[in-house]
Amino acid sequence: MSLHVLLIEVRVLPESVEAFKEATLANARASRREPGLVRFDVVQDVTDPTRFAFVEAYRGPEAHAEHRKTAHYLAWRDAVAPMMAEPRAARTFASVDPEDAAW
Repeated sequence: MSLHVLLIEVRVLPESVEAFKEATLANARASRREPGLVRFDVVQDVTDPTRFAFVEAYRGPEAHAEHRKTAHYLAWRDAVAPMMAEPRAARTFASVDPEDAAW
């Protein structure tokens, strides 16, 4: 099974960094309890603290679609919208290696 992997890049307003981080960590922690989620990493740029990236790995596109319907995701989306310095960018990948992991 190939994982459905997303790389989300976000740039927030300088005055919103801490509030964004708080809201994002709440969403990430709740997301990790979803049955279709394999991994949800949140990273912050060490040279520009207004830049974040998320690496999300799902068991398939359906699991990602379900994630986007959850209360915690919808609350996060609405809470952080005014904190964005620019629209978030997302790229979708399929896992290559390991080829068929027993996730």
